[in-house]
Amino acid sequence: MKKLLSVAVVLGCMVLFTAEKTPLQNQWYSLFDGKSLDGWKVGKNASTFSVDSGCIVVHGPTAHLFYDGKVKNHEFKNFEFQAQVKTMPGSNSGIYFHTEYQEGGWPAKGYEVQVNNSHSDDTRTGSLYDVVDVKEVFVKDYVWFTEYVKVVGKRVIVKINNTIVVDYTEPEHPLRTQDHPMRLISKGTFALQGHDPNSIVYFKDIKVKPLAD
Repeated sequence: MKKLLSVAVVLGCMVLFTAEKTPLQNQWYSLFDGKSLDGWKVGKNASTFSVDSGCIVVHGPTAHLFYDGKVKNHEFKNFEFQAQVKTMPGSNSGIYFHTEYQEGGWPAKGYEVQVNNSHSDDTRTGSLYDVVDVKEVFVKDYVWFTEYVKVVGKRVIVKINNTIVVDYTEPEHPLRTQDHPMRLISKGTFALQGHDPNSIVYFKDIKVKPLAD
């Protein structure tokens, strides 16, 4: 009996290790433990990000928090991603995908999905910033909402509370501005944006479902 239990424990540990190193497709994985920033990495202005009451609180100078954890070794191509988000009045933030760690500045690589319900910039929540800019406000400040992103091949779908606000397929030769020449489908990690000291934004229940490449 003891031998069988030992074998079961070993097999259980092997399954857990395998799940962390090679996540199963079509299964959701949490990227935030609700207690710390373990698995995330930030360069300059790290104090912009903190954890309180199960949320990542974004409040401070411009900074970006990159997922650097074990799930798929923080490299995603096709996926579903979602997070619960809440904004305070006048706040601006964003969720990057297919990006990579930078010590400072605005991430050069990947797309930014906008978080902005009342900031002076009228590019609103759900936009693929500087590619497909949404002007309609779908959610209000002070209220938790779900921001969802799905990428399969060249197609990007963004939903706010189950409402599709962007359905974009990147063309073979996409036109990009000088400010964002690398805003392209590729592969990479996720990042949360701290836009400016006057912005206060909360994130929780951050998770990803890897899909077949």
